[in-house]
Amino acid sequence: MIKIITISDTHNRHYELSKDLASLITDYENTIVLHAGDITMQGKTKEIVSFLTWFGNLKCRYKCFIAGNHDWAFEDNHEIAPMFQDMGIVYLMDKMVELNGIKIYGSPWQPRFNDWAFNVDRGAAIAKKWETIPQGMDIVMTHGPLYGILDNTYAGLRVGCEELYKKIVEVKPRYHVCGHVHHSYGTKIMDGTTFVNASSLGESYRYRNKPISFYL
Repeated sequence: MIKIITISDTHNRHYELSKDLASLITDYENTIVLHAGDITMQGKTKEIVSFLTWFGNLKCRYKCFIAGNHDWAFEDNHEIAPMFQDMGIVYLMDKMVELNGIKIYGSPWQPRFNDWAFNVDRGAAIAKKWETIPQGMDIVMTHGPLYGILDNTYAGLRVGCEELYKKIVEVKPRYHVCGHVHHSYGTKIMDGTTFVNASSLGESYRYRNKPISFYL
């Protein structure tokens, strides 16, 4: 059994999660930590290096993450994360990786949201981004949620992606992991897929929501 620990939207407050993660990581070989994006506030290189240094020092073999709408530097610079590969860090940008027999696909895009990073127009444009999600995945990780599933904002608006909903219903991963909408932290099961919104910070950008873990 592989233990999967999910976090997201840490926005430079990653060190505040250290104690909770340490209590969950009890098996170096058989634990994978996933981060579903928004590791920074302003997307600056120094913020990214701080996160990756912390992430790489977690006491498990594999740490896997995607970028989010705050993580500007990853739109233009894909060379930062590979520098930390020797620490067991895997950066997913529209691609799949198999870790300890677990197939994981990751992508950072979300429907256009103000003027942030990794924005794509709703409809055909963002549907094209989801075309590369393959069948047979254990976990699909995107920064934003599906429309209607763990996508409710504090104001009661549904902001998830309709096209992502269609694709996930089609490929049927065992788990879908996201963040982005802090207010909708939690889990939901539908049609054989478990959905996880792992947003670590609440609406006030303070650490509030504990890591969510499960076994595969």
